[in-house]
Amino acid sequence: MSTKKATSALISVFHKDGLEPIVRKFDELGITIYSTGGTEKFIKDLGIEVVPVEEVTSYPSILGGRVKTLHPKVFGGILNRQDHDGDIAQLEEFEIPQLDIVIVDLYPFEKTVASGASEQDIIEKIDIGGISLIRAAAKNYKDVLCVSSMEDYEEVLKMISEGDGATTLEDRRRFAAKSFNISSHYDTAIFNYFNQNHDLAALKISETNGKVLRYGENPHQKGFFFGDFDAMFSKLHGKELSYNNLLDVDAAVNLMLEFKGEQPTFAILKHNNACGLAQRDSLAQAYSDALAGDPVSAFGGVLISNMEIDRETAAEIHKLFCEVVIAPSYATEALELLKGKKNRIILTQNEVEMPKTLARTCLNGVLVQEKDHKTDTPADLTKVTSKEPTEREIEDLIFASKLCKHTKSNTIVLAKNKQLCASGTGQTSRVDALNQAIHKAKSFNFDLTGAVMASDAFFPFPDCVEIAHKNGISCVIQPGGSIKDQLSIDYCNANEVAMVMTGTRHFKH
Repeated sequence: MSTKKATSALISVFHKDGLEPIVRKFDELGITIYSTGGTEKFIKDLGIEVVPVEEVTSYPSILGGRVKTLHPKVFGGILNRQDHDGDIAQLEEFEIPQLDIVIVDLYPFEKTVASGASEQDIIEKIDIGGISLIRAAAKNYKDVLCVSSMEDYEEVLKMISEGDGATTLEDRRRFAAKSFNISSHYDTAIFNYFNQNHDLAALKISETNGKVLRYGENPHQKGFFFGDFDAMFSKLHGKELSYNNLLDVDAAVNLMLEFKGEQPTFAILKHNNACGLAQRDSLAQAYSDALAGDPVSAFGGVLISNMEIDRETAAEIHKLFCEVVIAPSYATEALELLKGKKNRIILTQNEVEMPKTLARTCLNGVLVQEKDHKTDTPADLTKVTSKEPTEREIEDLIFASKLCKHTKSNTIVLAKNKQLCASGTGQTSRVDALNQAIHKAKSFNFDLTGAVMASDAFFPFPDCVEIAHKNGISCVIQPGGSIKDQLSIDYCNANEVAMVMTGTRHFKH
């Protein structure tokens, strides 16, 4: 293990938070500090001696600060090999100072993009000197410690203090890995900004926030989550979320986005599919009617509301064993009540921008697609039968269509009065999906007379509309597009069933 004592450091950072203790320790240890611009002023204001980079390069900062450190005397000081006689001789020949520590961070490109700044402001936050310094210092980790994030300042201070200015090869290599992680993530963010319209068919995904889960889908599988969970949720109570919890939470959030800003809506999900969904005048009633959709499957499910959970609703939820509860907020008494089960996970959902694309591994590669952002509206409905749906039926058709979009294919959704009666999910046959839904609805004593049926894809034969009609269903919504659409239309016309087509398929595999 090669230990190396530092005698000099280059510091040039955008964020100064937490930097002072390190600078003071360097000064205490007699480490010569080189710096530029705002960082140089920051160090001088602390009353600590600092050497301006301009004194080394004999060249001022130019082009409005775009070029400060891009100079052979800076990069020579970083990239020289201390065990290479030729390199050492050239340092002496060209009066290049050895730089043992480089502390550099990057302009906040992602934050600038997220702020809605102008393109010119965004372009100016593409770091050139910083990224070059990081790559050079990390490449030469055998001789240089590269510190590229203020999140590491505390560890660096402890390391330098305990080592009296010295670092080990193992530590320098570990920090090099951290630095390349930061630099590659930065370049990925820049590429994705420039490739927003996907002009280049290239996939670059980078997540620096990683969490090891207890296990994956099953206990014998390893599992990880990469993303900023804390930005999206505030976890108020309960155990750690599992791999399966996260999948169900994702399904719940995407479903409830369809009902954002609408009247009180409550959903219960199990294995990524809704087993209960209702929209009512009060949240307590919405929860009660969602639970009635399938009180058996609701056991151990994920619950989500589109509005603050009040005490009345919480009192009813508390009677059910459930894994996760999600809402925009909770009344104080409601939260205390829900905390009564120590393992129950309680999440407050924050407003964040959701990803616009979906990615999943496939074969020896990755499949990527845009999210299904299309939500059927009354304006999308083409009435294809002589009997037209009533206003109430149109509301139920849209309600059922939203749910159908978020249910595994093949799927059929049966709904009535903005309540999920039952759904057939993930079946290989649409007829099987319908029969499953009808059987389930009847097992929970739903009267399907006047209910509506939604299908995620077209009916190639009239068998589904015939089965639906014989079980009391009065109205159907489907995308259409089969060469045999007319067969289903003819059956509906002969039996006074209303049917509308949307022209949009909502497969979810």
